[in-house]
Formats: sequence, structure tokens, C-alpha cells
Amino acid sequence: MKYLCIHSHFYQPPRENPWLEQIELQDSAYPYHDWNERISAECYGPNLHARILDDKQRITRIVNNYSKTSFDYGPTLLSWACEHAPEICRGIVEADRQSRTLFGGHGSAIAQAYNHMIMPLANSRDKKTQIRWGFEDFLYRFGRLPEGMWLPETAVDLESLDLMAQAGLTFAILAPHQAKACRPLDGDAWEDVTGSKIDPSRAYLLKLPSGNSINLFFYDGPISQAVAFEKLLDNGEKFAQRLLGAFSDKRSWPQLSHIATDGETYGHHHKHGEMALAYAIDYIESKQLAKITNYGQFLDQNPPTHEAQIYENTSWSCVHGVERWRGNCGCNSGRLGWTQEWRKPLREALDWLRDRVAPRFEQMGARYLKAPWVARDAYIAVVLDRSPDVRERFGERQFRRKLSEAEQVKVWKLLELQRHAMLMYTSCGWFFDELSGIETVKVIEYAGRVVQLAEQLFGESIEEEFTERLSAAKSNLPEYGDGAKIYKKYVKPLMVDLEKVGAHYSISSLFAPYGEGTDIFAYTVKRLDYHTRDAGRLRMAIGQARFTSKVTQECEVLTFWVVHFGDHNVAGGVRKIDGSEGYQEMLSSISDSFARVDIPEVVRLLDKRFGEKTYSLRSLFRDEQRRIVRIILSSTVAEAEAAYLQLYEHHAALMRFISSLGTPMPREFAAAVEYAINSLLRRACASDELDGERIRDLLREAQTSNVSLEKTTLEFSLRRKIESLAARFAGDPFDLKKLEAPKNVLRIITQMPFPVNLWSAQNHVYATKNQFYEFTRNKAKGGDPKAQVWLKSFSELCELLMIRVE
Repeated sequence: MKYLCIHSHFYQPPRENPWLEQIELQDSAYPYHDWNERISAECYGPNLHARILDDKQRITRIVNNYSKTSFDYGPTLLSWACEHAPEICRGIVEADRQSRTLFGGHGSAIAQAYNHMIMPLANSRDKKTQIRWGFEDFLYRFGRLPEGMWLPETAVDLESLDLMAQAGLTFAILAPHQAKACRPLDGDAWEDVTGSKIDPSRAYLLKLPSGNSINLFFYDGPISQAVAFEKLLDNGEKFAQRLLGAFSDKRSWPQLSHIATDGETYGHHHKHGEMALAYAIDYIESKQLAKITNYGQFLDQNPPTHEAQIYENTSWSCVHGVERWRGNCGCNSGRLGWTQEWRKPLREALDWLRDRVAPRFEQMGARYLKAPWVARDAYIAVVLDRSPDVRERFGERQFRRKLSEAEQVKVWKLLELQRHAMLMYTSCGWFFDELSGIETVKVIEYAGRVVQLAEQLFGESIEEEFTERLSAAKSNLPEYGDGAKIYKKYVKPLMVDLEKVGAHYSISSLFAPYGEGTDIFAYTVKRLDYHTRDAGRLRMAIGQARFTSKVTQECEVLTFWVVHFGDHNVAGGVRKIDGSEGYQEMLSSISDSFARVDIPEVVRLLDKRFGEKTYSLRSLFRDEQRRIVRIILSSTVAEAEAAYLQLYEHHAALMRFISSLGTPMPREFAAAVEYAINSLLRRACASDELDGERIRDLLREAQTSNVSLEKTTLEFSLRRKIESLAARFAGDPFDLKKLEAPKNVLRIITQMPFPVNLWSAQNHVYATKNQFYEFTRNKAKGGDPKAQVWLKSFSELCELLMIRVE
């Protein structure tokens, strides 16, 4: 019997700001908000709706790749998806449910160690917690127990495998070069399989020193390599044939052809890779060339007949094993003169920090918790659901006694300290070439959160010694210096306390009023008092509010005063004031000075009332800062836009004449033409009613004048337009106006000099086709005139979207 299993390892490094618990705007991901959002659009979503095309490139079927493959999703990534891309999260969970039906009760999803820590380099406590948290996260998301677990980077050691076995996990997936020897279960002599010589077509039993055991699958290395790096996904049939080529008639046992790659290969690293995957599975399945399966089902039907030994401290992504994550192993992208000597001192600094806070966590935790390390293992329940009920249940099981609110805040801070002390070991921090890379800076950010919490809790300064150790990690780029300089320049400014949240709230309230209560990332704000005053160009806000951390439950009532002097000039202060009398007196004196428009007095009062610690637009969190800067610039930008448009409109004929002569356009004219045409196109593409003739005229003008179009922005605008119209139609499919609207936009899109992503629109219309087309066609055949009209119009829509209807 021939079996086929394709495993995808889906993972992104945590990108959340450790203080806000949200990903801030990432310009490099434009036109998306951040890289998680972008990769979701390129990979995670498309694998839920993978296309199978006919010879005319029309969609014949849309399939869910997850349901017929094996996969693991990083818990931190899936947590992001469930909040920001819930349709993807639901689709993945549904795919696992479908796979249980397809594969004899065995789901295709497997767990992953929690935050992609390199397990052999972790201490025993962290290994245990990583497995427990990965296990519990899986149970929470998928509603069932996991059978297997993915080891980050397949970095393996016997202790980690033993802890997995103790947790009830039955298998792991490794690279072929990680196998050392194998033999039949009833055999004596071991066969040396060093150098990827192990036969990947069967499962192997690994007997552990403790007496436990776990099953291992060693994936097919050459085919996995070809998928990831050799453009095998350029052709779905070629991919299928390569998978089938792993079978051998010389084998007499049920054989498994299986590969493992980064899941992002299918769509993100390789555009349309998800389509090649869908086609290959369909090709093999439809021709009955092999039975599609997952690891759980194969193991159930074909228990191991052989056992294996492994090489510890090896990994799938580096021939030097785990050295990539603790030293200068020599693997890099080839930058001349660069070194990765920084990896060792970075890890040593984090190890020092972890070991410095551990006994203090244990000592302080013992005052409030029955068993601090047991509580840390159980804390995943609160990480997954921070509701009062879950916190209460956690307290009933873990608290020594009934704790006051202040004591509970200490407990949550202690446990958050430990969470970040694990997040700072996320593998991506060491994977790449340079200390100043965003992945490495991110793990230093998590370490910064550990430092902040430790100093708040234990009342001792550890930052100076930590940064001194970081200074031993040297950047390859002189402008970044070392780890200490990176910490001071990029991590310290990110640190947030309740006062900084108060500054963000008060400053942003001048530009967009808040209600009585609002959420600001990981904080809630309850307004207690709020006043605004205007005087000439000046505007101020003064008030009090209660600021609460959703994570640690820390809470303070803070008084704020902020003044906008015009343009980007904003100044404000935030502090705690005891008693209402002090606040009322301050409110009165500030209001009087402000009413007189006495700017020097206002500034003096600000310094007097709030001291030297004042805030400005620089104090805003990045997303809101960008939005407010746009508001401030809006009138100036409008003036510039009007000037460009006026120049263009007044001299358009002259500019066309210059272009027709082939004479270089004066730079002043060229800038005006480019700005004006792109501006007019942006407006035209964003308008409620698209004017096709106007857009065509502008495109012709752009071509004549050799204008470089803002393709990314225009494509994104048109894509959102057609997505919205297709969704409206799908919600009310028999409204002919809603059926015609997307067709009109699609006719314009077909004339654009760049492709527009129709993926979401196709999904809506394809789902409508599956649900209503056959029913309506039967009514049309029966002579129903409305059905006949609908059928004709809908078929035209499908044709425009390249969806085959017959």
C-alpha cells in the first residue's frame, strides 16, 4: 500500500509590542498593516481556498489544503489570527475537523512547542512549560488532544522527547540527517544511517532512557528541499510525480512518502504554491496513485516495526545543529566581512537574566502561590483567556489564600515576567545574520519587559548589568554598535507604563474624542472627568481617567493636561493627584491662564504642575501617531495637491505637446503630471461609482506622458472595491443590481495596466455558485424568466472572474 503525507510547518516570529500586546504598523509590509497580515493574504488564506484550474486557467474547484495535509501552527501566530483574521482561524479549525472524518478520526493538525524556543538549549523547566503551553493552546484552539508535536527547527534532544511522551504525545517529525541508527524491533544489530541514509517510508520507535518511548517520522529530505528551494512548485503535476517517485517496488511493507517544509512555502515564498499543492493532491487522489493520509492515521494503521536512535542537538535548518542559536556556526547569507559572533553573548546575556530573576520569582511567588512553577505551567489558561472567570478559577487552584487586588497584581506581574522570559528565547532572534535585525531586536524587547517587571517587583536595579552583558554582542554595522546601544536606542523608548498610556490617551483625545470608556491596545480607560478649551489656535484637554492593564490588572487614576499649540507642537503632562480638591484647584488655575491665551504662562504652568516629565506627539504609539500626523498634514497636503492639479490642468495641452515631440519634460512639469494623474486615479478608483471612461482617459494620459503609476495603491483600492461588491452580492445573490455592480467594476479592472487580486471576490462568487447555481438553472429550464435573467448575468460574472460554471 502506498501512502502520501505532506506536512506544513506554519510559523511567524511574534511581532507584538511586549507592552501593548499588539503588532504596530510595519511600513515594509505595505499595503498591509504588518507582515502577519500580508503573509495571511499571500499564504494562510489562500491555502483555505486553493484553486484548481482547467486548461483555460478557469477555476474548476476551490479546496481547503489544510484538510488533506498534515500541519502545525505556531500558537503565537494562531493567537494573532484568531483576533485579527478570525475567518482564517475558523477555517483552519474546520479543516482539522474535516480531516478527522477523512482520516479515521485522526486530525491533521499537530501541536507546536509554544513560542518556537530551541528546546535543546532551554533548561528543563522551560522545556516542560513550552510543551505544556503548546499542548494546552492546541486543546483550546482545536477542541481535542494533540497526537504529535512539532519541535521548533526540529531541534531535538532526548529530554524534550521524553517530556513530550510524558505529556501523552505520540510522535514527532525530524529531518533524515538527525537519524543515527535503526534496527528491526526484534533485531540486535544497529544499522548506521548517518548522512540521511534512513529509510523515510516507515515510522520508527524511539526508546527513551526513562523507559518511555515516542514514535518518529523522518521526512524525505531531497523532495522537501526541492519544494522549498528548487522551484518544484512551478508545476503541480511535476510536484505530484516527484512525490510518487519516492515509492519503490522493492519495499514489501506499507510505505509512506512524506515531506515537511515551512508552510509559508505554499503562497508566500513561492507565489501560487498553494495551487501546485492542491493540484498535486487532486492529481494523486483522482488517479488513485496513493492514499492521502496524515501521520496519526498512518501510525494507527502501521505501527513501527523498527526502532531508531537520533543525533541530539541537531536541527533541520543548520548542518551545525543548534550551534546556529548559540554561536558563530558559519552559516550566513554571504555578506563579506560579517560575523555572527554576537549570537553567543546575546544568549549568555538572556541566560543571565533568566537565572537572575528565577529565584526571586520563586521566593516572591511562594508568598502568594502554592507552587510557583506549577502556577507558571497553569498560567497558559489565563494567557488564552484573560476574562475574570478564568482568572478566578486560576486563583482558586493556585493561590495560597484569598489575595487582595494589589497582591493579585503582583502575581500577574510575576507570571508575565516568566512568560516574557520564555518569549525572549524565540528562535528567530538568532537565525539571521545581524544583531540589529528586527527579529533579534524583538527578543531584546521581550528581555526589556522582563527587566522592567523584575525591577518593579523586586525593587533592585538589574538593567545596568544586563546591558553591560549585552554590550559584548557586537553588530556588523558600525551605526548600531552593540547590544547595549540597540537596547537603549530601540527598546527603552518602547517601554510603557500607565503614565505613558495616559499621555497617549490625552494627546490623541485632542484629535479624535473618546467615549466614556475605551480600549487602548492592552489597556482599558474609564473617563472620570474631561474638559476641552479652545483659544485662538490653541486647544487643550484636561481631565482624569482610570487606566487599567488588561494583562496585569494594574490600575491607577491619573490626571492629565495637554495643549496643542498648532501644527505638530503638542505638550502635555500626566501624573497622579491625591484628592479631588487638588485636581479642582489645578483645573481652575489652568483654565484661567489658558483663557487669556498667555502661552508663556501656559508653558510655565505645565512645567510647574507636571515637572520635567512632559509628553509630545513622539509619545504616541505608532499607529495613532501616524494617523494624527496625517490629520495635522491634511490641510498642507491638500494645498500642495491643489497646486499640482492647477498646474496640470492649466498646462495639460502644453505637456501633451512636449510628450508628443519626444522632448524630455521639464522636471517641474513631470512632477506635476505624475502627482496629478496618480491623485486623480486614486480618487476615481476610490469613488462609490467608478467612471470607466474617466479612468481610461487618465490611463491613456499616463501612458502618453510616461507617468509611473502608483500600482500598489491603485491595485489595493480596486481590490477592496471588488471585494466589497462581491461580498454584498453574496449576501443577497438574487438582487440583480448587486449582481451587476461587480461586473461593471471587473470590466474596468480588465483594462488596468496591472493585475488586480480577485481572490476574495472569486471566493464569494464561487461559494454562491455552489449554493445557488444548480437550483437556479433547474428553475430556468422550467421556464422561470427571472431565473433565466439571473443565470445569464451570473454566468457573465463568473466569466469575468475566470470561474467555470459548467
